[in-house]
Amino acid sequence: MASGVTVNDEVIKVFNDMKVRKSSSSDEVKKRKKAVLFCLSEDKKKIIVEEGKQILVGDIGESVDDPYACFVKLLPLNDCRYGLYDATYETKESKKEDLVFIFWAPEGAPLKSKMIYASSKDAIKKKFTGIKHEWQVNGLDDIQDRSTLADKLGGNVVVSLEGRPL
Repeated sequence: MASGVTVNDEVIKVFNDMKVRKSSSSDEVKKRKKAVLFCLSEDKKKIIVEEGKQILVGDIGESVDDPYACFVKLLPLNDCRYGLYDATYETKESKKEDLVFIFWAPEGAPLKSKMIYASSKDAIKKKFTGIKHEWQVNGLDDIQDRSTLADKLGGNVVVSLEGRPL
């Protein structure tokens, strides 16, 4: 069931910037988003970039020690969100980076919010072409343990996530 919610152009721009890995100067790389949250506008008609809810690549090692733990802390405990997380991980064979689309619908979110976010998910997913990993998360228990994300990315072949061994 579609909700009639539309996706703001800024959301698509953020996605395309995160997806495209063109060779950039180190300053441009620092400005690249590592993670970002999207929410519904106040009138519930558009999916927008949530103000201030992002981690830049340049923050890592500066104000952010563990980007994954920092991303988890951005999630509201009592409302839904969509998120993009640029996961860096290693398998026994190689280093990889993949974008993960996360649908955050915690137990404590109002039913109306869960319904509108669930029915609007296809609108945002259609704009995010080429996403290999989608993850619906219903509470901190599901997302706090980085090994759950590692399972989504490649199961037991993943040996480290964000430079931290599993």
